[in-house]
Amino acid sequence: MTGDRDADREQAIGAFGEAVNMTAGELEKWLETAESKSVGQSDGGGESVGHASGRRIAGLLRTKEADLGDDDIAHMRKVVGYVHRHMAQRPDGDPTDTRWRYSLMNWGHDPDR
Repeated sequence: MTGDRDADREQAIGAFGEAVNMTAGELEKWLETAESKSVGQSDGGGESVGHASGRRIAGLLRTKEADLGDDDIAHMRKVVGYVHRHMAQRPDGDPTDTRWRYSLMNWGHDPDR
């Protein structure tokens, strides 16, 4: 059973590494921009879900693999799912200055790369 759990963990970490193509520093810098703060859903006008996730992703990128907990791995899976779903919804035309791209970048993925 431990082997299956370890394999699932490694798969999640690998998929996260493929989905997130921004460094922690790049993501933290992006999250400070007006564009980053202009997108996403929030409850009661506070920080958006994607923006909060971006802060967590930056922390995960700085965490040693051995120090990742089950909750961290679960968030990594959530990130991978979000990135894959939204990449499938790519808008027509140049998406460089779109809310679609900004939202993905909040989740650590720059589709222009």
